[in-house]
Amino acid sequence: MLLRLAYLAATNTFTLLRLLTTSNREKDVEILALRHQLLVLQRQVGSPTFTDTDRAVLAGLLHHLPMAKLRHLLLLVRPDTILRWHRDLLKRRHAATCVPKRRGRPPTVRSIRALVLRLARENASWGYRRIHGELAALGIKVAASTVWEILREHGIPPAPERQSTAWADFLRSQAQALLACDLFETRTLSGARLYVFAAIEHASRRVRILGATAHPTGDWIVQLGRNLVMDLEDAGSKARFLIRDRDSTFTAAFDAVLTDAGLEIVTSGIRIPRMNSIMERWIQTCRRELLDRTLIWDQRHLLHVLREFELYYNGHRPHRALNQAAPLRPLPAPITEPGQIRRLEIRRRDRLGGALREYQHAA
Repeated sequence: MLLRLAYLAATNTFTLLRLLTTSNREKDVEILALRHQLLVLQRQVGSPTFTDTDRAVLAGLLHHLPMAKLRHLLLLVRPDTILRWHRDLLKRRHAATCVPKRRGRPPTVRSIRALVLRLARENASWGYRRIHGELAALGIKVAASTVWEILREHGIPPAPERQSTAWADFLRSQAQALLACDLFETRTLSGARLYVFAAIEHASRRVRILGATAHPTGDWIVQLGRNLVMDLEDAGSKARFLIRDRDSTFTAAFDAVLTDAGLEIVTSGIRIPRMNSIMERWIQTCRRELLDRTLIWDQRHLLHVLREFELYYNGHRPHRALNQAAPLRPLPAPITEPGQIRRLEIRRRDRLGGALREYQHAA
C-alpha cells in the first residue's frame, strides 16, 4: 500500500504542475467534461469498490474542503464517508505509535502444550480432566479448559473415541508373545501349484520356512507343526499365541500339537488380513524380492531358493521395525573415524545368481 501511495503522490504532483500552466477556461471545460463522465458512470455502476489506497487519496485531497463545498461535488460516495475515512486514517497513524495492551490470559507455554499432546498420544484412555490432573501432579498449573482447548485445536477427539485399539497397535503391543503362520501358493514353470508353509515371530521378525508341497494334507501340516514346536524350543522362544487363518488345511490335530506345546491358537476373522498383517507382509516381500524374480523348476528347486531366502532374510536383510537390524544380526558399531570412512572396502556376496545381494566389509 505504501508503494502505491508513493506512486499516486508522484503522479498527482506531475498533474498539478501541468494544471498550473493551464488557463482557467480550459480548467472549467475539463471539470465540466469530467463531471458529465462521472454522471454517466454513476448511472451504470451501482456500488463502486474502493481500496485502502483509494480511500487514503480521497481523504487526503478532500478533507480540507468545507462540508458545504463537498455536498455540491459529484462524488461516488457521500461527504460523510470521506470525512469518516479521514478520521480512520488518523486513528491508524495514532495506533501505530502506541503499543496496544494485550488482553485476556497469557498464551500457554510451548513446552506445556507439547506435554499435553504427548500425554494424550501416549494414553488413549485419558480425557482432558485426567491429563489436567497429571499436570497438577507434576506441579504444572494450567486450567482444565486450557487442556481441552489444546486438544481441540490439534483435532484430538475425546477419550472414548480414542480408546478403540487398531489391530496394528494390538499386534505391536503384544509382539513378544505372538507367532503367526500361513500357507501361500506359488507356481512352477510348468504351471504346477506348490504350497509353502512359513511362520514368523512378531518380536524378532525371524521367519521359518517349514516346507513346501503340491498336496498340503492334514498329516503334512501336523508334521510341520511338530517341527515348528521343536524349532521354537531350541531357540527359547517366548511366544504364547499363534495367529492363523481359517484354512481347512489347519486341522484340529494341528491345533492340538501346538496347544500341547503351550501355544494358544488365535484364528483371524473372515476376509480380515490385517489380523495377520505381519505374516501377509512377509509373503508379499517373499514374492516381490524372490519368487517374482526367479524361475521355479520344481519342488526341490523351490525349497532350495526358499532356504537361501530364509538365511538372507534372517541374517542380513534390514528391517525398519528393528531399527534396520536383521533378526539374527545386530547392527555393528557406527564408523566415526574419518580415516576408516576413507578406507572403506565393501564386497558383495550374491545369492541365487544375484537375485539376492549382501554387502559386507572386506576382511
